[in-house]
Amino acid sequence: MKLQEIERKFLVKNAGFKESAVAKYEIAQGYLSTDPQRSVQVRIKGDTGFITVKGIVSEEGTTRFEWEKEIPLSEAEALMELCLPGAIHKIRYLIPHGKHTWEVDEFLELNKGLLLAEIELDSASEAFDKPEWIGEEVTGQKRYYNSQLSKEPYSQWE
Repeated sequence: MKLQEIERKFLVKNAGFKESAVAKYEIAQGYLSTDPQRSVQVRIKGDTGFITVKGIVSEEGTTRFEWEKEIPLSEAEALMELCLPGAIHKIRYLIPHGKHTWEVDEFLELNKGLLLAEIELDSASEAFDKPEWIGEEVTGQKRYYNSQLSKEPYSQWE
C-alpha cells in the first residue's frame, strides 16, 4: 500500500481534454474533518465508497501522507450524512498522456466552472509531458484543495 501521494495540480485552459478521455465518472466527496494537519474524507465514486485520510502537505505542496480504503457503498452513504457542510460534486476524466494518466476534475454545483488537472508522480522531481490544454500550475495553492473548496466554493471567489 502506497502511503505517500506525490502530485502536481494545474488549471485547465479548455475542454479539449474530453476528446482524449478514456473514462469518466461522477464523484461525491464529503469531509469528516478538514483540520490543516489531517483531513478525513468520504468519497462515493459510482457504486463504490472510500474513506481517505490525508496528512499535512509538504512545503512545496507536492507530497503528503495518504491512506485510502474501499468501503461498502452503504457505509459511505451513512458517513456522508455525518460530513461537514459543503460536499464536493464533480466529474472526473482519465486522460492518458505520455507515460502518465492525468485526472481532470470538472466541478459541479457551487464549484461549477472550475477545471483542475492532477498528475501523480513517483518522485517530486519526476519529469512529465504537459498536454496542450494544461494551464497555470496551482500546486500548493490551498484555495484549490478540495477541502478548501468545500468551505469556500469557486462560485464565491472574487
